[in-house]
Amino acid sequence: MKPSYRMILPGALALALALTPAAGLMSGVSHAATQTPAKVKISYLPALYWALPFYIATEKGWWKDVGLDPSFVTFPAGAPQVAAAQAGSWDVGGTGAVPAVLGAARFGLVTVGITNDESRTNAMMAAGDKVDAIRADPGQLRGKRLLLTTNSTADYAARACLKKWGLKSSDMQFVNLGQAQVISAMMANRDTVVGVWAPHTYTLEEKAGAKVLCSGADADAVVPGTLVVRPEFAKQNPDEVAKILAVYLRGWSWAKAHPQEARAMAKRFYADGGVEASDEAIDQEFRLRPTFSLDEQNSLLQRDGKDSAFDGWLNNIGGFMSEVGTIPAAPDPRTFVDTSFMRKVTDDARLKAFATEFDKPN
Repeated sequence: MKPSYRMILPGALALALALTPAAGLMSGVSHAATQTPAKVKISYLPALYWALPFYIATEKGWWKDVGLDPSFVTFPAGAPQVAAAQAGSWDVGGTGAVPAVLGAARFGLVTVGITNDESRTNAMMAAGDKVDAIRADPGQLRGKRLLLTTNSTADYAARACLKKWGLKSSDMQFVNLGQAQVISAMMANRDTVVGVWAPHTYTLEEKAGAKVLCSGADADAVVPGTLVVRPEFAKQNPDEVAKILAVYLRGWSWAKAHPQEARAMAKRFYADGGVEASDEAIDQEFRLRPTFSLDEQNSLLQRDGKDSAFDGWLNNIGGFMSEVGTIPAAPDPRTFVDTSFMRKVTDDARLKAFATEFDKPN
């Protein structure tokens, strides 16, 4: 991600803007730009939809507005990403819900927000002319290989699909491969059945004639993406965590208000990550993956004496991970989902205004 540069406003225009109500409200956030920016290390998986706000914020120069100076580190999948957190390789990041639960169980990783609902874009796929026959008789999958990245959201969705069809995970041979290897195998052998996440789903549709057999949504398995923080960083830098959340939320708010420009930026972001996505693939990303405003985040995180909707999703994912032996027991989401950082954004008038500037009224 390259930094962007902003033109300095002439003094008279700057003064006029400072006198407007909106600028007055934002002055505290803008003032942060005059301070020495705090360095933060942000991790994500390249060419994934939920990471787009990090790219938008960098292109738009928003990090300076909240007094942050980020550097970025990427990983091919969530499992190595959360393992690197233990070594302090990054501070805040986005990852799938499966790696987030894994990180919580093993390293105390803290979840602080939701990136998107990717239930429809984590899926099992097969050759297009074989999909109908498999759906009519899922039993024919017994004994076949299923190529996917284990301990991932695609793994979770695939096992939920098998369960929906009355099959056990042991009925198929799970083969652990990186997503690039999965795609190559599917292109080389039309008999292959795979588990992938977007945008790889679109690549297989367009280049291998594959179709979705079953997605997480088809199997009633909600697959959220998560925003996560190293526990030490969360404890020592709560204000910086809140600022990163505000920038992230602003990214989605801006994208929804500027859909065409956001799609163009997504295409460039994917290309930077080595994925040449078609216009149709980009449109599907925006269409199939709901994202959440600050108010929607708070609603999904709200407990009020009972588990939140988000807690319920993570409980199901933790149960799956315990069942397959990835972790000995599922951690209680109340022990690792910390809602205080999203509340900090809500309770700070300036951060809230920054995060929601482009939101449309309900």
